[in-house]
Amino acid sequence: MSGLLILVLIVVFMLPSLLLMRKQRAQQAEVAQLRASLAEGDAVITIGGVHGTIVAADESVLGLEVAPGTVITVERTSVAQRAARPEDV
Repeated sequence: MSGLLILVLIVVFMLPSLLLMRKQRAQQAEVAQLRASLAEGDAVITIGGVHGTIVAADESVLGLEVAPGTVITVERTSVAQRAARPEDV
């Protein structure tokens, strides 16, 4: 009986962790796909909350225009999401 109880406890505690890890892997894959698909002209928001439009794209670095004539350089990994362009809103 003790062996069965231990087995049940292991399953009860391991199943939620396995499901959580699976969900995290899916989210990581989605973010990696987003970052790989970024191109010039895309409106994005960085992890720090900076809004801008991509004007130059390299393998790991992006040029973001954050105001007319103002371009900053950020790492591709700093992009959190695509943003709606002002004309789309």
